[in-house]
Amino acid sequence: MPRFSIIVPSHGVAGRLSQALDSVLAQSFGDLELIPVCDGPDAPAASVTAGYAERDSRVVPVHSPPSAGLSGARNTGVRAASGAYLLFLDGDDVLVPGALALLDARLTATGDVDVLYFEHERTPWWEGEPTNPAAPLLASAPPGPWAPEQAPGLTGVALPAWSAAYRRAFVADRRLVFPAGHFTDVGWGGLTTVAADRVATLRAVVVRHRLRRQGSRLNLPGPHQQDLLDQVELVLRRATGLPDDRARVLFEQVFGLVLRTAARPERMPSGHRAFFRRAGRLHRAHRPAGFRMPVGSVGVQHRLLAAGAYTAFRALRGVNRVAVGAAGRLPRPRMPLTRLRYALELRRPLDPNLAVYCAYWGRGYVCNPAAIHAVARALAPRIHSVFLVEAGQEHTLPKDVDHAVIGSRRYWQVLARAKYLINNANFAEGVVKRPGSVHLQTQHGTPLKKMGVDQSTYPVVAARSGSFTRLLGRVDRWDFNLSANRHSTQTWERAFPGSYQALEYGYPRNDVYYTASAHEVIRIRRRLGVPDGSTAVLYAPTHRDHHTGFEPGLDLEAFCEAAGEDVVVLLRAHYFYDRGCLRGGTGRVIDVTGHRSAEDVCLAADALVTDYSSIMFDYANLDRPIVIYADDWEVYRATRGVYFDLMAEPPGPVARTPEELARIFRDGSWRGAESKELRSAFRERFCQFDDGLAAERVVRRVLLGQPPEAIPAVIPLAERLPAPSATLVRS
Repeated sequence: MPRFSIIVPSHGVAGRLSQALDSVLAQSFGDLELIPVCDGPDAPAASVTAGYAERDSRVVPVHSPPSAGLSGARNTGVRAASGAYLLFLDGDDVLVPGALALLDARLTATGDVDVLYFEHERTPWWEGEPTNPAAPLLASAPPGPWAPEQAPGLTGVALPAWSAAYRRAFVADRRLVFPAGHFTDVGWGGLTTVAADRVATLRAVVVRHRLRRQGSRLNLPGPHQQDLLDQVELVLRRATGLPDDRARVLFEQVFGLVLRTAARPERMPSGHRAFFRRAGRLHRAHRPAGFRMPVGSVGVQHRLLAAGAYTAFRALRGVNRVAVGAAGRLPRPRMPLTRLRYALELRRPLDPNLAVYCAYWGRGYVCNPAAIHAVARALAPRIHSVFLVEAGQEHTLPKDVDHAVIGSRRYWQVLARAKYLINNANFAEGVVKRPGSVHLQTQHGTPLKKMGVDQSTYPVVAARSGSFTRLLGRVDRWDFNLSANRHSTQTWERAFPGSYQALEYGYPRNDVYYTASAHEVIRIRRRLGVPDGSTAVLYAPTHRDHHTGFEPGLDLEAFCEAAGEDVVVLLRAHYFYDRGCLRGGTGRVIDVTGHRSAEDVCLAADALVTDYSSIMFDYANLDRPIVIYADDWEVYRATRGVYFDLMAEPPGPVARTPEELARIFRDGSWRGAESKELRSAFRERFCQFDDGLAAERVVRRVLLGQPPEAIPAVIPLAERLPAPSATLVRS
C-alpha cells in the first residue's frame, strides 16, 4: 500500500497538467501513486497522462466524463486509490518541493489522524506577492493531534480540499464522497469536519495554488451560484447533533460564504431574490440554539437575511456600487478626430452581416484569414467581408475582395460595426470588443518557440514584445482561438490565458495541402521559376530575436554545388522580411520571400530545410522530406525558449554543419527510411486536425453559428491524401 494517493482532475487544464504531474513525481519522498483523472481516452489530457504512465508505473490514469464535474472526477480517483492517505491536487497547481516528505514526517509524529490540514500558497498568475490564507486559521490549532471539540473554529469549510490529507480508511468507513454540483469543496469540507474524530495540522506550505488569470469559475455569474445553498444545506443537515460550540462555529462559517454571494447580485442575473429567500429559510431552520448574531455590518446582514428583508439587504450592500458607478461616469479626455468618429460608430448597432479580416498586421490577402474568407464567400454569401490592408499594399489583394486601408476612416468604421472580426495576429490596441461581436483568433503557426506571456523570462524577446498587460487586454477580446493540434491547444492555454473557446479544427491555410492537384503543383513551380526536372529544396530559416536583420545562416550557392547538380533552393525568409532578401535570383537560388503565398512555395518544394521555423509543422502535412539545420540550437533555445526539444523529436534528419547538410542530400538519407519514420511520428503529433476541411469547420461554427455536433469530423490521418510532389507527378 503506498503512503499517498494523489488525485489530479484534469478537465480544462491540459496545457498546465504536465507541471502538476512533474511536481509530484519529482518529490524526494516516492512512496506514492499518482492518479490523473481525464475526461476520456480521447480527451486532451489523456495523451499527456499516457506518456507519464508509460514512463512511471506509479502513474495510473482513470477516466470520468466531464458531465460528472469536479466532484465526479475526484470520487472516481478515490475509488481507484489504494494509498493510506488521499491528497487532492488541481491540474493547474503544484506540490512544493519536499512536500510529501514533510507530510510523511508529520503523520508519523501524529499517528493515524483522520484529517491533516496544511498550509497552501496562493500565487498570483502574473504579478504580486504570494499569500498564505490558511496560516492564520491553523495558527490557533493545538500542537499535537486533537479532537474537533478542542478547536471548533478550525473546520474544513474554510479550506479547499487540496489543503488537507485524508485517511482513506476514514473516508471509506464514513462513506464520504464529494457532493455533486458546484462549490463541492464547501460540502466536502463540512462533511469531513462533522465526521472526523482525530485531526492534526502541519504548519508548512504543501500546495502552491496558481491563480487563474480568468479568476475562479465559481465567481462567474450564472445559475450555478444556487448550488452553494445545496452544499450548505447538506452540511447543516449532517451537523445536526454536534455539540453547541462546534455547531455555532460551523453555522457562522457557512453563512459567511452565503452572505458574500448574496452581496454580489451580479453573479445571479436572474434568481437573486430566490437565492436570498432560500438562504433565509435555511438560516432560520438550522440556526443553533444560543447562536448570537455577529457584531457590526455582518451582524446586520445576518438579521436581514433571517428576517427575509431582501429590499433592505440590497440597499445596505448597494452603497459601494453606487459610488463606483459614479466614478465610472466621469467624463473622459477628448479623443482625436478619427477616434472620435470611431466612438460615434460604436454607438450604432452592429451589422450582423459584416465580417472584417486581417492577416499579419495588414500585409495582404494571406494565411488563415484569406482561406476562411474564400470559403465564407461560398458557404455564407450573406456576409459581406472587408479585408484590412496597410497603405501601399492594396494591389496585393484580389480585385474582387473589398478592403479598407488601415488607419483610414472606413477602417475604423468597419471595425466598429462588424459582428465578426477575424485575425491571425491581433487588432489594434484601441479596438473595442463590443457585446454581441465575435472575435476569432486564427493564429499563424504551431509553436516551437515560447509565445505570449511565456516569453517574459527571456530578456531578449521580452524587451521586443512590448507590454504583456496590453497583450492580455487583446487576448480578452478573443471569443474563439484556432488550433491545429493538441500541442498548440495546450500551449495557447498557458501563453495566452483567457476565457476564449479553443477550436481544434486545423489551420484553414493548410487545406490546400490536401486539395491541390498535380496540375496546380506544376503550375506553381513554373511560376516561381523552378526548372523542370530539378529537385526544389525550400530553405526557410526563422527570425532570430538576437539579430538585427536577416542572416541566411547558410551559403546557399555552396550548398547547391555540394548537394547535387539537380538541386535548386527556394529561399523563404521570415515574414518580417517579406519585401525580399536577395537582389534577384542567382541561378540555382530563387528568392521567394516576397511571394505572397507560403502555401504555394511549400507545394512547389520537394523537400524542406529549416532550422526552427513553424513552417515545418505546416509542411509536414504534405508528407514530404524535412531536414533540420540546427547550427545554433543551444543559443536559440537559451535566448528564445522552446516548448519541446526539437533535437530529440525532429521531423527528419538533423544537420549541425553545412557539410552534414550537404551529405544528407548527396547520400539520399533526406528521403530514406529513417527520415520517413521520423516524419510519420511528427505528423501524427502535429498534423492532428489538418485534413482539408478546416476552413469549412470555421465558417460553419463561427459565421453560421452551427452547433459543434454539426461540424464535419476530422478525417483520420491514414485516410488523408496530400497533394502530390513534383517528383511523384513526374513518376
